[in-house]
Amino acid sequence: MEKIFDILLKNRKILHDFLQNTPKEELFKVPEGFNNNIWWNIAHVVVTPQLLMYKLSGLDFTIEEELVNKYKKGTSPDGEPSKEEMEKISAYLFSTVKHIELDYQHGKFKNFQEYMTSPKIGLNSPEDALSFNVFHEGLHLGAILALKKALAQA
Repeated sequence: MEKIFDILLKNRKILHDFLQNTPKEELFKVPEGFNNNIWWNIAHVVVTPQLLMYKLSGLDFTIEEELVNKYKKGTSPDGEPSKEEMEKISAYLFSTVKHIELDYQHGKFKNFQEYMTSPKIGLNSPEDALSFNVFHEGLHLGAILALKKALAQA
């Protein structure tokens, strides 16, 4: 599992770099043919492990439920976030991975409820959920790269 957390942190560094180095107007713009933006993809990957790990284990989220509800699956961009919200998501990119890792090491995810994901990947354990999350974050990194390309051509 150590490798999974290492991969997650490396991906989060890439996402953080996009957050820091992309002009705000590009972060929030939804290009033609897309239904979300770079910002939404980054916030979405922050909140998804809250659902996959904590909710499926019957535990409280470690971030605000309001953020989870705003960026979970099935949502779409809703205006520009506040500066405070942007700072929270930026910090949560790293702190939530560390929090999950500590909770995992302390055996907190023992009451895991099985779940079938949208791409029909069954999650039967916290380990499955963490592995799936790496795949999920890779999909969203790909979406961000596509968004960047579309914005450059606009």
